[in-house]
Amino acid sequence: METYETYWKWIPRLSIVGIILALYLAYSFLVPEPIKVCTINASINCDPVTKGSLALFYGIPVSFIGLLGYITILVASLKRMTKLTLGMTTFGMLFCLRLTILEIFVERIICPVCVLCQLIMAVVFVLSLMIFLKERKAR
Repeated sequence: METYETYWKWIPRLSIVGIILALYLAYSFLVPEPIKVCTINASINCDPVTKGSLALFYGIPVSFIGLLGYITILVASLKRMTKLTLGMTTFGMLFCLRLTILEIFVERIICPVCVLCQLIMAVVFVLSLMIFLKERKAR
């Protein structure tokens, strides 16, 4: 039972880190000048992603979608809403996978902050899936 509780404790913590990273990406999207914190070289750089063709998804800033997703996951996990948490993390994983494929194979860019967001989403997804399966097995 302790493991189950530990999973529930880690999802909000990781969601808060995701919110902070998404806020950074949203700020980077909104300011006119590129932010050099994330610039390592031409291939490892956040600015082409936050200001380029991948910055918008049907007219909505991708960073805002991520921010809303992490906030929803945070609230759902604090309220122990298993299905909503799993649903949001599943959507987040698929959305992150799409972005990763486009970043690497289309834009030929790696955004370090995006990679961190994607790793956090992967961990939160696995935790929420484990919670869901444990609850389902207990029924």
